[in-house]
Amino acid sequence: MPPTLVRTALPPTVVLADGEGGLPKLTVTNALARAEIYLHGAHIAAWQPRGHADVLWMSGKSHWQDTKPIRGGVPICFPWFGPHASDGSAPGHGFARLLDWILVEARDDADGTTQLTFQMPAPAPPPPAWPHACEATFRATVGSSLTMALEVANPGPAAFTFEEALHTYFAVQDVRTIAIRGLEGVDYLDKVGGTARRNQGADPIRFTAETDRVYLDTQATCTIDDPGLGRRIVVRKTGSAATVVWNPWVAKAKAMPDYGDDEWPGMVCVETGNVNVHAVTLAPGARHVLTATIDVETA
Repeated sequence: MPPTLVRTALPPTVVLADGEGGLPKLTVTNALARAEIYLHGAHIAAWQPRGHADVLWMSGKSHWQDTKPIRGGVPICFPWFGPHASDGSAPGHGFARLLDWILVEARDDADGTTQLTFQMPAPAPPPPAWPHACEATFRATVGSSLTMALEVANPGPAAFTFEEALHTYFAVQDVRTIAIRGLEGVDYLDKVGGTARRNQGADPIRFTAETDRVYLDTQATCTIDDPGLGRRIVVRKTGSAATVVWNPWVAKAKAMPDYGDDEWPGMVCVETGNVNVHAVTLAPGARHVLTATIDVETA
């Protein structure tokens, strides 16, 4: 591991070692929770608050390679979401999840939580799809809650527009038995078979087929009700106008090389972001912060 990736002393709660595929991994173990974070993509791969089962889902087929994204956990999508609008050769969901981020701070706070701060290095060489100077900082606070904050700053002389998402994969007992509440009455773009605009109506989200939706103009808290695991996962957010909900179902799961054919029932993505019509335009000298806070409750 290049020594420049860790530029701070580590508290006793944080251990640096090789993880899957030899990728450097930070393991956080404090009185409140345990977590695993890879420097590749500043990627949270596990979070387990004390007294609960693992909250995040990881694919057993993930490519643990420094040239590919990690499948599962919390990928950071930036500075675009999905395929690039005009450059088919650009990596899907941006380049942030392909870079090795730099750990610049690690500390234990008085409330028992552990905070890690990462900075995104400038991609080298600069990709043609992103000719902008930018600074991105990711903070993860590990405790009974998991709080994530992605801050983007524009140090350059011209405005730029970006998309972003914390593409969180949650572990569920069976996606066909869960319900997601909080987005009732919200319009969404249905990306399965096109981008038709629909409305969720009065019912919570339930899953009977492939689901890929961008819920628009919503700052709502979402709750994943999981009767199979007897728990509720609550996702609160700030600085985010869109929520993405995704499960690939049968056919798409089989089509993805880094996703097991039979893994789809055990996960659901509820993603905090600013994508599509909610892309952020950042003026010179301006900053934008997106946060997501995850809690687990016994049902």
